[in-house]
Amino acid sequence: MLVVGGGPAGLAAAARLAAAGAGRVEVIERERAAGGVPRHCGRGGFAGSTGPVFARRAVRAAVRAGAALRTGVGATGWAGPLTLEVTAPTGPERITARAVVLATGARERPRSARLVPGARPAGVLTTGELQQSVELFGLRGERIGRRAVVVGSDPVARNAARTLRGAGVTVVATVADRPDGPYLGGGPVLRGATVVELVGRGRLSGVVVRGADGRTDLLRCDTVVFTGDWLPDHELARSGGVPLDPGTRGPSVDPGLRTLVPGVFAAGNLLRGVEPAVVAAAEGRQVADAVLGHLAGVPWPGPGLPLRAEGALRHLSPGRLPAAPSAEPAPTLLLRPAERLLSPVLTVRQDDRVLYEHRVPALLEPHRSLRHPAHWSTTADPTGGPVRIRLSGEAGA
Repeated sequence: MLVVGGGPAGLAAAARLAAAGAGRVEVIERERAAGGVPRHCGRGGFAGSTGPVFARRAVRAAVRAGAALRTGVGATGWAGPLTLEVTAPTGPERITARAVVLATGARERPRSARLVPGARPAGVLTTGELQQSVELFGLRGERIGRRAVVVGSDPVARNAARTLRGAGVTVVATVADRPDGPYLGGGPVLRGATVVELVGRGRLSGVVVRGADGRTDLLRCDTVVFTGDWLPDHELARSGGVPLDPGTRGPSVDPGLRTLVPGVFAAGNLLRGVEPAVVAAAEGRQVADAVLGHLAGVPWPGPGLPLRAEGALRHLSPGRLPAAPSAEPAPTLLLRPAERLLSPVLTVRQDDRVLYEHRVPALLEPHRSLRHPAHWSTTADPTGGPVRIRLSGEAGA
């Protein structure tokens, strides 16, 4: 058994597989230490502990269960359906496994992918780069910058601002492109604003911001941190011919987290960008159960019915239903709204039939997923068209 990625999902999968006697369970992690993003998140909120503590516990659990954990080992490509080419400190290798779990996680979209024009000065960071600099390498004060602007509209922006202040950096402002959203606190928040240009040669000297009224202004700073806007780290999956979900851009999986390539599974934030570490770890345990079934001879299912997000629903996961009745319980979907919605209506359709309709009595936020048990899935026609799931309603206050 090969697990690619030593973050919360990969470690949880490896721990359960090894404890269940799945043979040799090997985890490869390209970073020098396993644990994933939590290991450089010094704040709390990780199942009652800080990120580093959560990461250490996950590593210990996998190793104690009998999993072989190899760090500094990166997967570079595929030499066959279940054979990976990897680069280790000792040189290139090929690893063939009975099943492969992809748990490569997600990353924040960098400045270049956000199409922010301007020069390419030093002082432009993502949240991950900032947290690694502070939590792993102990950088403080002037080694990061004196005055920083944070860009983002969800709690990750608040955490970035907290990290900056803890390192002795003044936060000039948080630029939030959405006019509403969670409390960001701790300084001026420019809502409905966007960064339209970076200024500076050698070192950043400021950012040009367009406000909600259309006017532009220059904020003087020597550091800018782009937060959120997560992307699945799907390059390895794509190079192996694993089809991606058009909504999430992560591998298309069914409720058992099986991809469309037999023997290849995917779990965690590789599926759709960011969810909390505890959610990713739960998916790691879930995928381990499906892997054990596969190793025991459970047939690989067909493509199934695709699920499509519509209306104010940004994306959902998993993205497919089984094509035939399954012994597995009804899946629980993670639905991520594209905007803040107050008591929206959730509608599920297939072709010209309404399978389910429900008003969600809650305020939904773009930074938080709605968990929805899909009990209606048994009423879908396995020979019909895609199942379309829509959120609609008034924007929340």
